[in-house]
Amino acid sequence: MSSTQFFQSDAATNQSGAPRGQKRPLRPREVWAIRARLEMLGEIRNLALLNLAIDSKLRGCDLVRLKVSDISSAGSIRERAMIIQKKTSRPVQFEITKITAASISAYIQHARLTSSDYLFQSRQSTSEHLSTRQYHRIVDSWVSQIGLKPADYGTHSLRRTKVAQLYRNTGNLRAVQLLLGHAKIESTIRYLGIELEDALQISEALEI
Repeated sequence: MSSTQFFQSDAATNQSGAPRGQKRPLRPREVWAIRARLEMLGEIRNLALLNLAIDSKLRGCDLVRLKVSDISSAGSIRERAMIIQKKTSRPVQFEITKITAASISAYIQHARLTSSDYLFQSRQSTSEHLSTRQYHRIVDSWVSQIGLKPADYGTHSLRRTKVAQLYRNTGNLRAVQLLLGHAKIESTIRYLGIELEDALQISEALEI
């Protein structure tokens, strides 16, 4: 796999023609295109959801279960937060950037949420918080609206967006491992779809 194909393995298909493998991360211009559309439409909750999904790098099952108290204290959005991951029972920390904090604050005020409330509440009476299925449908609508193929993207696209950029810029696997909350570096390698060609090109760029 060449560097130009990096993170593109998710576009492959199986014999039935269905997409397989990992979903593509979003590129910065694609993130900004979705942001601009959400702002134009006044979708306050979904703007906060998008921004926090990218910053937190959380799996969907963890993101939808966040409570206001997980990311705020005394009415202020934290610069960093930590949760216990449902899948691994391991703690993971994440940053909350200023743009994300501003969108979350606006949403909390608009929805009149309290510290004990789920952050992303469901609009269906059967659930207290957004379900992973609802989250998946929301992401599908985002990518469709900016002209991307939903089959190539998913909720993991948002989890991978920042770490894909980080790895491209630095080649720092350990940092990516910590940010994703992986117990083993091998899991991070598989998650990023790193091949020997990628590792060699990163090494060739270093002059010692």
